[in-house]
Amino acid sequence: MLREIIKFGDDYMSTEDNKKLVQKYINEVINTGNVECIGNFIAPGYVEIHDGKRYPIGIEGAKEHILGVRKTYPDLKLKIENQIAEGEWVVTCITARGTHKGVWLDIKPTGKVLTYTGVNVNRIVNGLIVEHGGAANLLGPLLEAGAIRVVKSKHANTD
Repeated sequence: MLREIIKFGDDYMSTEDNKKLVQKYINEVINTGNVECIGNFIAPGYVEIHDGKRYPIGIEGAKEHILGVRKTYPDLKLKIENQIAEGEWVVTCITARGTHKGVWLDIKPTGKVLTYTGVNVNRIVNGLIVEHGGAANLLGPLLEAGAIRVVKSKHANTD
């Protein structure tokens, strides 16, 4: 079996090591809200990517993001469904589940347990996550929270 190895400094990181880093980050930081150890996972120059735009938020911005999400979903848990890695990149398919107890996208708390699936794309350099992007399927949770509703067409067959 061929294993891809990435050299940084005098150390080497395999794609498996990169996957394990992301797994530990999800389990030790995101799933617990323990942002005190975030520097073990996130690089000082950390960048979030949304809609093709790069936002250099660094470690402090990453902390604020996680604490904000956990304020809305205090019991949030991400479950890793699948992971693949190539070079510096790790792609993680997740299922997220949490109780909606804070304002989310201007939606008042519903107290409902919301679940969504998503894909996270992280780039690892020198053993730290330097950038993160991805996508989430939020249609179901938005419907469940009552933020959007299905409108029947006037032309729909009602038979």
